[in-house]
This record gives sequence, structure tokens and C-alpha cells, in this order.
Amino acid sequence: MNIHCEHSARKHSEGLATILFIALLAIMMILITAESRALFNLHREVKLLEQQQLKRLNSPATNAVLPAINP
Repeated sequence: MNIHCEHSARKHSEGLATILFIALLAIMMILITAESRALFNLHREVKLLEQQQLKRLNSPATNAVLPAINP
């Protein structure tokens, strides 16, 4: 009778370990997905800032003095 109880307890423990392992995997996948999304948004924002900076640096200066044209 004692052997049967130990076997049942071990089986229950193995089942619990499997459930915990699957739960940890699910949490890790959620974290990876969230980090991937954040990284994608950050990359998009950096590209937008780069485009704005290039546009600003390539535009003509507003305080530039135009050469006078003598007729």
C-alpha cells in the first residue's frame, strides 16, 4: 500500500512540474513578443527622427543672404 502512495505522489509531482514548465514557457513567449514589439516601435521612431534630421539639415538656411543681382 505504501508503494502505491509514493508512486501516485511522484506522478502528481511530475504533472505539476510539467504545468509549471509550460506556464514559464508561456510567460517567456509573452515577454519576447512584448520586447519584439517595443524594439520594432523604437526602430520606427529612430527612422522617423533620422528622416526629420536629414530634412532639417538639407533644407536651405532661412537667414541666408541672397546675392544682389545688378542689371
